[in-house]
This record gives sequence, C-alpha cells and structure tokens, in this order.
Amino acid sequence: MHVIETYFECGGFDHRFVQGGTSVYLWNLSRALVQAGHRVSIVTPAHGRLADLRDVGELRELPYRDSYELPLVLDARTWRDGFPAETTVPLTTTAHHLALDGVDLYFLSNEMLDSLPDRFYPPYHSKGKDLVFFKPLAYQVDSIRFIRRHLSGERAVVHAHEPYYHYLMPAAFRADPDKRVVSTVQSNMPINKSEYRPLVRRLLDFLDVPTALPPPDPAPEPALLPMIQYQQRTHLHYAYPDDHVRIYDLIVEHADRIDFLSPGHRRFYSDFADTPFEQVFAALPVARTVRRHAAKQVVGGCAIGEAWTGDMPPVDRAAVLAGLGLDPRLPTFFHNARYAVHHKGQVELVRAVDRALGEGTAANFIIRCVSDAGIDDPLFHDVVARHPGRVYLEWRRVDHDTIQAYASCADFCLFPSKFEMDTFLIAMGEAMACGAVPIATAQEGTAHFGHVPDPLADPLPAGATGFAVNRSFAEDDELLVAALTDRIHAAVRLLRDDPERYAQLSANAVVRARSFTWQRCADNHAATFAGLWDGTPPELSVERMLAHGWFESLPPAAWSDHREAIASAALGRGDVEAFRRCQPIDADAARQLFEAAWARADTTACARAAQGFPELENRLRNRYELTDGRLRHHLPHVVRAELVLPGDPVDSRAPATVLPMTRAADGFEVPVPEGAGRPLHVLLTLPSGRAVWDVVGDE
Repeated sequence: MHVIETYFECGGFDHRFVQGGTSVYLWNLSRALVQAGHRVSIVTPAHGRLADLRDVGELRELPYRDSYELPLVLDARTWRDGFPAETTVPLTTTAHHLALDGVDLYFLSNEMLDSLPDRFYPPYHSKGKDLVFFKPLAYQVDSIRFIRRHLSGERAVVHAHEPYYHYLMPAAFRADPDKRVVSTVQSNMPINKSEYRPLVRRLLDFLDVPTALPPPDPAPEPALLPMIQYQQRTHLHYAYPDDHVRIYDLIVEHADRIDFLSPGHRRFYSDFADTPFEQVFAALPVARTVRRHAAKQVVGGCAIGEAWTGDMPPVDRAAVLAGLGLDPRLPTFFHNARYAVHHKGQVELVRAVDRALGEGTAANFIIRCVSDAGIDDPLFHDVVARHPGRVYLEWRRVDHDTIQAYASCADFCLFPSKFEMDTFLIAMGEAMACGAVPIATAQEGTAHFGHVPDPLADPLPAGATGFAVNRSFAEDDELLVAALTDRIHAAVRLLRDDPERYAQLSANAVVRARSFTWQRCADNHAATFAGLWDGTPPELSVERMLAHGWFESLPPAAWSDHREAIASAALGRGDVEAFRRCQPIDADAARQLFEAAWARADTTACARAAQGFPELENRLRNRYELTDGRLRHHLPHVVRAELVLPGDPVDSRAPATVLPMTRAADGFEVPVPEGAGRPLHVLLTLPSGRAVWDVVGDE
C-alpha cells in the first residue's frame, strides 16, 4: 500500500527541522508504516532549508518545475493599507527527493515556501500586513499540484494533517479514482474555524475543483448571544461573518475518513460535552455536519517514542536531583511542556506548588516550561525564590537524555492542561513510562492514560495510574489551584503511608504508557487505509450514537432491537423525548429523569421531565430568586457560578461581561446591574469541571 503523508512541516527525522509535535508524529508513523511493509512518501515544504537537508543525506533535485500564479482574494476588512481586492503571487516550484529509513521525502521549494526558514509558520501579526501569511495556502496548492503530477496514476492514500493546513485537499482529490483522503485532526482548533469564502472559491476554481461550498451560518438566536460572546474566554469558538466558510465542513464532506489521536479526542470533538461551548455547539450547523459524517470518524492513535518504551539507562537519582539543587530524599514532582500558560495550566500549577509548599509539604518540583524567549511572568520566579531548594525552574531546550533523567527521578508528574487543548500529550506518557504517577486534569483527550478521580479508593480501580483533577475552562482558575494543591498533599501522603499502593499505581502507569507504540499506531492506520478500497460505506454504531445522545440519528430498528440500552442512555441524560419512545413516563420515571438532569445541572432537561408534576416543577422554579436587584442561585452541587451579560447586541465577537457570583449560605448571589435585560445567563461549574448554562428570569 502507498501512503502519501503531507503536512506543513515533516522534519521529525532531525531536531533542527522540528517546530511542533506533529512533525515528530509524522516521522515516527511513517517509519513504522515502512517497517510494516508499506510504501510511504512525504510531501512537505523545504522552508528554505535545502542546504541543511543536504547534510542529512543525498538530496536529489527532481526534473519537476511548476510555474504558476497563486490567486489570492483578500478580505478588505483585514487587508487594508493599499492591498487590492485580488492579487496573484508568481511562484516557480521545484521538488527535491531525500530517502531516509525507507521513506521517500519530497521537499517543495519556491519563493513563498522558502520564506521564514527559522520559524516556518507565519506569525499571526502578519495577517493583513504581509502576504507571507498565505504561506500555508501556497503549501496546500503546491502539494496538490505535485501529487497530481508526480504521484498520479497510482493507487494511494493521501494522509493529511490538521484541517487548517489541508482543507482544500479532500475536495481536490475527491474525483481522483486512484486517491483516497484521510484527514487527521491533530489539535482541538475551534471546530467552527472559517476562511474567507471568496478566497476559498477562487482557489478551488484555480485547482479545477467544481464543488459547492457549505452555506453560511444563520444569524444566532438572541438567547445564545451571551453564550457565544463568552466563548472567546474558552478558546473553543469564535464567531465569523456570513461571507466565511467553515473549514471542518470542507474536510468532512469530502474526506474518506476523519482520524483522531485518541478515543477521548474523537469523543470531545464530536459533542464538546460538559464545556461552556456544548450548548452553543448543539445549535450550530457544524454540529449537524459532525453527526451526518460521524461514521467516517476513526481513531488511528498516537504513541511515545521507542526510547521510552524499551530498556532505559540507569539514572543516579541522588546525583541528578542534587545537581539541580534539590533534596534527593524528598518526593519529586515533574512537569515538562512548552511555555503556554493557558494551554498547559502553568499559572495554576505554579500557584498550587507555592500553596502546597507554604502549607508545609516537603517535596521537590522540577518545572520545565520550554521557551526560547524565557519566562516573562514574575510569578514563576517569585515562587522559586520563596522556596529555595524546593523548585527547579527550567525553560531552555535540553537533550533527550536530560529529560529522561528528570522523568526517571520523578515520583509524580503534573499535567494540569486546560481548555481541552491536548489530544494525546506525549510528554505525559513519557513521564509515566519512567514510573511517574500522574496528577492531571480529566481531559477527554488524555483519558487513555488511566488517571482517575479517586485512586485511593478501596479496592484500587482496575488499571488506575494516578490522580485526575477537574477539567478547566477558565483562566487563572482557583478551582484548579485548589484541586492540584489537594492532590499534591495526597500524593506525598500516599508515598509515605502506603508505598504498596503507590508502587501499584507506578507499575500501572508504566504498563499503560508503554502500550502506546508506533507499531500499534501504524497498524491502526494501516487497517483504516486498507478498508478504503472495498467500497463498503462506514457505519456508525448504536453504541456511539447513545454515548453522544444522538437519539435522533438512531435507525428505526434500533428502537426495538436496543430498547433497553436506549432507555438507559436517555435516563442518564434526562432525555424525556427519547425515554418516552421506549416506555411510558409515570411519576417514578419522571423523578428519575429529573434527578439525572438535576445532577448534570441541565435545567432545560429538568423542565421537560418536571412538566405535569407539581413537586418537580416547584423544585425547579425554586432553584433561583430574582428580587431586589439581586440574583440568588441555589443548586447545592455547584462550586462556581457566574452571571454573564451580553456585550454589543450585533457583534458576536464583542466581549461579554462576566460577574462572579459570591458564595452564600445556600448557593451563590450577585447584584444585577440596572438595565440588564432578561433572560439572564448563569454559567455553572460542577465539581468535575463540567460547565453548563442556566437561563433564568424568562418565565
């Protein structure tokens, strides 16, 4: 089987050509596919680094020369200061071949692809100012043209990565009988991310792709406006003008399969459950697109490197920790990530370390926040200064052996990532492979690592590896700080008081992490690729539909063949309509439905379950009071409540006003500003980190 891997950077064979984790992923997957007997070609830009590539191996220029003018239609709202409505960039593309470990690498070179040789990716501030911003689009066009010419006439799977960097490709190869396209979602970019429609239309026409574009999103319902405006805080959604087109729609409408890095990654990107975006997402057209093509979704997976899954060299713990100025006798915690405070939860991490040490915990902390520019937040340096000999802070790049030594010295690893931005988290797996017991947020994308809310329960949950803390969708989140502090204290007690349980968690962490091999990942992908040619359409299982609550997608036969499973799923979600199709709703059933919805703080479902049952209707009605200019909210299991008021009524990207509600004896309360309209939108957070909207004052 021939697999054509393509992404904006594919230099994982040499650290000099790596800007992001996808590059490493691609190289390891490509090598594993070759080892399994498949042919692999990689198509990627040269990024002006041909001279460096010649140092790697025999780089051969191909007899390929492609001269054309890249058409660019510019959005006048962004491209001002003398830019025309439409322009072209003349390009002459050459191709260069390098064979490494059985993989054929093709590097495309032209005036635009060779720009930015040090950083590869255009800086965001170039948007509207410098046409180099369109370098990723030039990559897409050049890759399509190269594959069509140089790799044409042979059956192959085009495996493209990250929708923003290949959204033209599935449509471009849709009519090619020799090509199938698999799109891998590498990160959790906002699923509604959109591009200027006239630009996309012009590029597809230029590539001779006569496909219809998805229709514009309709104007949002007014009741959704505060929720939409709030999303800018969650990093999950941004609204776009109606002259834009959704990138994800372009991908899933034309790709043969949509691939994800973990089961939780696929689950999260299918419904955004328990996030502040969930209710907004359900009302957007892209949600219907996801459900319509959900059968195409597969999990190819990801892995950690061979250096972490085989025999590791012995490490002198005392020497390593003493060399960092730490005490080898103390429990040691390890964090390893790039410096990205909102993504990696590093502000909360440092605050929790400060609090735990200040409260008397005796432990070491190795905190790596990699940044070529250093760490500009004084909080990090202040915490190190406050706790001499307890915190080692590092931001420089170091070699693999050094990182492995740190991880091998660690008793625990800390990964409090936020906003569900991680989709596999290789660094967490690497630390676990050395025996570090994880303390990490309960993200869907990293659930495969096996950390659980209570690893101290008796008996030990099967396969448990460590401590899960609440998910977080708020900046500088005090709830996350408190949870991390609590787990740090608990971890130290565990190591001191119950070494046998700690040893079992550590052993489980090693086994779990080392199961994620590149060979396993290659086998998963090869099975997906092989199934593309037999003409059998993929099917969406009843189990997946029920897991997401997609009751409306169930085939008619399922309502008889899976009646009990549907009723159970409907009961768990408090879904009255689905439950009623399985059995009548009496007082007992209504109460069960109500309680399930109440536990999730889903007041909309509560209202449906309570209808016709006065006791339940009163209970729901009494969840809040709106009197004397104050709002009081009384759900007992809520740990945080915020009143969210809309901003500009015609601008979906205008910031909302967020008023934290103060904890009162029986809930939360806040003064309501004079002139605030009705209804009011309250964002509730539960102990698990689940966030859900309650709309009040509209009766």
